[in-house]
Amino acid sequence: MSNISSDLIWEVTRGHSASLVKTKTAGGQQFSRDPLNLKNQYRRKYEGMVSDKAIGVLPAENGGVKLLTKKTNKSHAPASALQISTFGPAKSTRKTYSAIVNSTTKRSYRPDLRASAVARASAIRKSQKPVKEEKPAKLRGAKARAAASA
Repeated sequence: MSNISSDLIWEVTRGHSASLVKTKTAGGQQFSRDPLNLKNQYRRKYEGMVSDKAIGVLPAENGGVKLLTKKTNKSHAPASALQISTFGPAKSTRKTYSAIVNSTTKRSYRPDLRASAVARASAIRKSQKPVKEEKPAKLRGAKARAAASA
């Protein structure tokens, strides 16, 4: 696969990929299950399977975030083409975001995907936080207090 262009791979697999999810609702929107797709939109720009350099952000098993990066020199061996970096739940969110940006910048990955990677990591970290219970509404006014005590 190293001698095939990514554009040709996209043209061949565009309408019938295993990661493609077609919906009849929402105007026939097409989504992707590809772990290297940051926006989950089935478009050439975001599809990690066909890109030479791709970034993916997934939740880790024990909390935290996993950063998946695709190695360009292993495009002929898909099983070993991914490098996985795990940022645990104890690591601060700012350090996690800066580590994602730094690791993608140093390897010259696409700069347009960096903001999407940080946004996805932020959403994952936010979903891992415990949900605060709602406080009961305060009773306001003498009539409300009288009705509650009666």
